[in-house]
Amino acid sequence: MSHYHCVAWVDHHEARIIQFNADKATRTVVRSRAAHLNLHRKHGAVGSGNVPEDTHYFKEIAGVLGKSQQILIVGPSAAKLALRDYLRRAEPVVASCVAGVEPADHPTDGELLKFARHYFLPVDRMLSQS
Repeated sequence: MSHYHCVAWVDHHEARIIQFNADKATRTVVRSRAAHLNLHRKHGAVGSGNVPEDTHYFKEIAGVLGKSQQILIVGPSAAKLALRDYLRRAEPVVASCVAGVEPADHPTDGELLKFARHYFLPVDRMLSQS
């Protein structure tokens, strides 16, 4: 089932995706299969010291996000920005549905859904006036 709105809480290990409309919500969890890497920058070391992007993980997330018309991406780390950049580069149709990217620590699913409903409230009011 597809819903109009979607909120995706993303870090480098897991994405909790809630697709919702006015009266229903569906939760999907996508987990990265990449081994957890904890890289640190050392003086004189070659490379950026950053963990490489997990494109398989992002592609799987994009597959779920593609079922919604408006997407909000949230999360506590740079993973939300990496996902947005991946979508712009590799999944432009899905990227065009991204309404915003916001910071969020580690909310419960209920808090996440409440935040997303509040975020999309002005948009919903504008759409219902046309």
